[in-house]
Amino acid sequence: MRPFRFFFLVLVLFPIASLQPKALSSSTAEGSVSAASPEMDRLAKALVGDWDTVERMEPGPFFPEGGSRKGNVHVRLAAGGYTLIYEVHSDGSAGKLDGFLTIWWDKNTKLYYFLACFNNPNGACRMRGTAHWEENSFVNDYQETVKGKRTSWRDSFTFAPTAHTLVAAMEADGGAMRTLITTRATRH
Repeated sequence: MRPFRFFFLVLVLFPIASLQPKALSSSTAEGSVSAASPEMDRLAKALVGDWDTVERMEPGPFFPEGGSRKGNVHVRLAAGGYTLIYEVHSDGSAGKLDGFLTIWWDKNTKLYYFLACFNNPNGACRMRGTAHWEENSFVNDYQETVKGKRTSWRDSFTFAPTAHTLVAAMEADGGAMRTLITTRATRH
């Protein structure tokens, strides 16, 4: 008679457990990871969550006629709170973009480091500079080779309570930074 009771409990409890909303189990899993340092905590508070994105590409050498994409970003802490994963999926006139950033704090150098991986057949992943806070902006500086010349780039995140903006800029002639891509993200 005991096997029957066990079977009955499984039949009753399994459907109840499967009715739990996915968001609850997802947030519980992500909520169990807390930032491993104050620096990662500050970054996580600004970025962790799900975001709808709209990207605008300025006309120029990379996007001669400009362009746009719409998509989403999912950001979470990983590796016991030592890293932040910023996963991107978008598509539009500028082409499809899939990839992620991995960001971590290095206590010895007192800088954040970036690893960027995108759907690029010429090099899917590469180290992409170091970042720091400039007041309330999170800024990543890095170098890329453009037309055979090492060029400075800067990704700047600015934050509002339910949104953030990411501006990707490249050093232009004369040393000034020129905006190439502006991504506006709204929390959902």
